[in-house]
Amino acid sequence: MERYKRVFLIVLDSLGIGAMPDSLKFGDDRVDTFGHIVDTMGSLDIPNLERLGMLNLHPAGEMKGVEHPAGRYMRLGEMSDSKDTMTGHWEMMGIRTEKPFKTFTDTGFPPELIAELEKQCGKKVIGNKSASGTEIIEELGEEEIRTGAMIVYTSADSVLQICGNEETFDLQNLYRCCEIAREITMKDEWKVGRVIARPYVGKKKGEFRRTSNRHDYALKPSGPTALNALKDAGMDVIAVGKINDIFCGEGITETYHSDSSVHGMEQTIDLSKKEFHGLCFVNLVDFDALWGHRRDVTGYAGEIEKFDKNLGVLMEQLTKDDLLILTADHGNDPTYTGTDHTREYVPFLAYSKKMKKGGALEEKDTFAVIGATIAENFGVEMPPGTIGRSVLDELI
Repeated sequence: MERYKRVFLIVLDSLGIGAMPDSLKFGDDRVDTFGHIVDTMGSLDIPNLERLGMLNLHPAGEMKGVEHPAGRYMRLGEMSDSKDTMTGHWEMMGIRTEKPFKTFTDTGFPPELIAELEKQCGKKVIGNKSASGTEIIEELGEEEIRTGAMIVYTSADSVLQICGNEETFDLQNLYRCCEIAREITMKDEWKVGRVIARPYVGKKKGEFRRTSNRHDYALKPSGPTALNALKDAGMDVIAVGKINDIFCGEGITETYHSDSSVHGMEQTIDLSKKEFHGLCFVNLVDFDALWGHRRDVTGYAGEIEKFDKNLGVLMEQLTKDDLLILTADHGNDPTYTGTDHTREYVPFLAYSKKMKKGGALEEKDTFAVIGATIAENFGVEMPPGTIGRSVLDELI
């Protein structure tokens, strides 16, 4: 029998809670996104996360757990051989990625790939290196505007990113070039997880600013996920933020673009006031994109506090027929070296007004318990080949 009519799954993009045992393999030593932010700041104003048990799960700085947490909580490890946004989300919905996507961090993209991209797009490529998105715009934005070239860059992630000035490149043309890049990078030796359009505005250094018109062109999931199973069973599967991009629309029935993480939470609160039957799947990207990659501890801390305020509003709005799950897809420790994601455990915090008590659950070795739990709640079979076991019976 269905326990909850609606499930709200919110991904605090990159809010890891400590290094996994294999983190050194990924170049990450003693990383801890949430812990190191709290250590650095001393404390955070996050009463709602505290109430759910976040500090019971992961004490940090001057902050300790509460005596009677309202949520059920545990630590989840990642089974996929990756620390990527896409593979983290896919694993939540049942897909284990055993072969990491291609990265071009050290060398930039091969000359043959760049030549094909220039030929099909009709634009010269500048950049072609691993860089911070904001820094490469400062470095090359004026040249792009002056010459009509396009900035192409990568990172430690499996991504090909194209920057375009909205006033001189034209947003639709930028999207067209990214669609071309996505087709080109389907070749096995060039296959990146995502192509990302990175539009910006401004006319000179110091004035450039990225806009919210980013668009991700991800690979389709390697097989059907819990989202497909839910949609096929007639459930609503509502995507907020970049969820639709991450899954290429697979298994999604309705999607909402977010201008920011605060906007994403406002959209989620609005959706909680509407009737639907199924899953509302939310990604809040600013933790990662604005603060983690930029190694901005203060900005990240402020984003967590802003989230917590809206979390309180959402929790008040929820009914006894709703289940709330908070998690993350990887880490991005802003106190660590470099600008890359970090290989970390992620939190699992579950809450419903129907729950009789909060408290700890036993740690699990895969994010896939999330999709399996949601599927079981709606009486839906997970697709063949997926991983993960439900913890629905423990959410009481």
